[in-house]
Amino acid sequence: MPEQPFEPERAIAGTGAGGAMDLATSEAETLEKTPGGPEGTGPQEKPRSLWSDAWRDLRRNPVFIISALVILFLIVISLWPSLIASGNPLKCDLAKAQEGSQPGHPFGYDGQGCDVYTRTVYGTRTSVTVGVLATLGVAILGSALGGLAGFFGGAWDSILSRLTDIFFAIPVVLGGLVLLSVVTSNTVWPVIGFMVLLGWPQISRIARGSVITAKQNDYVQAARALGASNSRLLLRHITPNAVAPVIVVATIALGTYISLEATLSYLGVGLKPPTVSWGIDISSASAYIRNAPHMLLWPAGALAITVLAFIMLGDAVRDALDPKLR
Repeated sequence: MPEQPFEPERAIAGTGAGGAMDLATSEAETLEKTPGGPEGTGPQEKPRSLWSDAWRDLRRNPVFIISALVILFLIVISLWPSLIASGNPLKCDLAKAQEGSQPGHPFGYDGQGCDVYTRTVYGTRTSVTVGVLATLGVAILGSALGGLAGFFGGAWDSILSRLTDIFFAIPVVLGGLVLLSVVTSNTVWPVIGFMVLLGWPQISRIARGSVITAKQNDYVQAARALGASNSRLLLRHITPNAVAPVIVVATIALGTYISLEATLSYLGVGLKPPTVSWGIDISSASAYIRNAPHMLLWPAGALAITVLAFIMLGDAVRDALDPKLR
């Protein structure tokens, strides 16, 4: 009878303890060969940062996707309104005043015989421009003042805190009625300047608290002990880790500034004709709401959708950047 070849696996499997030891050894070898194994023999996965985790969460959030698409569409038509509206928003025909929808003019005409559709499309440029520029100004000024106050503290922090209390005591709409009533310019800059003047305290408070929290972390103390300068601590270590709350608040405030511009224009102290603005159109259409409601509904609907899109975007960004909500 021929001799059977020796098979180590069959022999080991026949013994209870040996089989268990062999199985454990095989699993250990498999783990060592896989990436990121316990011995570190395979390639380690790169640690994810707060921003990479936030972007991953945002891509899976339908609220962010919908609001981002709406905002992207608004930005495109604000830059190139002629893509979807070929008419002139300032060209009017009194013979067609207050007429309803017609072929080529789906939104009808306003009280002056201007095409409501064309004015609604071109009004996007004004509202988005005011909102974006006001938000940038508020974020830059408020972050700089609040960040420096939170980092250095002392008398500068006390002065800024009392100054922000004074600005918080000023009603925004009342302040706009007083300050903008003496302005005769038809451009957007006085309105943007007013929003920056009264809007920076909120961002300043957020930036101050975020910097105070960030500068107490161990990595900042270690960098300070190694001799890092104040500018390096602020720009390299504190700002990247303190800017997230500012981004969230600024994103939500953008929609608020668009609504504020429309409110001031409606009251007659914001933007003035011949500037095309949703607030101006809503103000002009309020007198004809019974006879021609389409004059009011379309610009008011565009304003509501725009403000809602930016608020939804801010909520999605807040959920992604706030570790407590994970």
